Amino acid sequence: MCRAKPNVLLEFYQYLLSFGALGGISASLLYNPSVSAVGHWFYRKCALATGVACAAGGIGGVVFPLIVLYVAPRLGFGWALRIVGFPRFATTAFAAFLIEFAVFIPYTYLCSYAVRAGLDRQTAYLLHALLNVGAVPGRALPGYIADRFGSFNTMSVTAFACVVTILAHWYTASSTNAAQVISSALLFSFWSGAAISLIPVCIGRVCKTEDYGKRSGTAFSLASFGASAGIPIAGAIIEVNHGSYHGLIVFAGVLYLAALAAFIVARRFLPELFLQAPEPLAV
Repeated sequence: MCRAKPNVLLEFYQYLLSFGALGGISASLLYNPSVSAVGHWFYRKCALATGVACAAGGIGGVVFPLIVLYVAPRLGFGWALRIVGFPRFATTAFAAFLIEFAVFIPYTYLCSYAVRAGLDRQTAYLLHALLNVGAVPGRALPGYIADRFGSFNTMSVTAFACVVTILAHWYTASSTNAAQVISSALLFSFWSGAAISLIPVCIGRVCKTEDYGKRSGTAFSLASFGASAGIPIAGAIIEVNHGSYHGLIVFAGVLYLAALAAFIVARRFLPELFLQAPEPLAV
């Protein structure tokens, strides 16, 4: 029996339509308004602003080909494109995973760090209460700010503040500066509080209202693995470093830095969130 030859012309025709015509039109519709919008807001520094905006395209040029390169041989080309096509929820869930991975490390180890740094045990154990003192306004105020400036924007700012608090403030604390250790606890508890109150809001912004329950459950199910792994991994880092906490602090700071990057990437796929939250509709 002779087999019919595959219709090579038809296959090429499909690629030409999808990646050539449709892909070119879609890319133009995305690129031209984005670059033009920069020119509306900048005059004296327009060239620099446009260059910075266009540089972000290089990030996608690195990430998306790598996804296709490594995913396509395992899951197929179709699933590789689907993964590229729905990064909004996936990136938000990954950001929540990183936040949950990092947030409990300072809560767990800051007191023992204070004892090792030279604080008396009563003051060191008092840090548990101080960590929750800062969390009270830290969970309430970001919600008010997020309603005005966007939940992803607020989460990005608080994640950046946690990076600075951990790597610049906590890392440089020493046994001769008890005030810096205590202030590190207060600052971290305040800035990390947004993770509790705003992550559910961020998840709600990347899904339909009727899908919120299952999307929220999925995201926090994934985040629970990070919360479970963060504390023992941090303990192992202390053991490997012979009791030194510097490696743990860097580990927590890098996790928050990665979470910041994930929130920025997720925000990149939701351009409307840069705008101020709309006024509620009149009933």
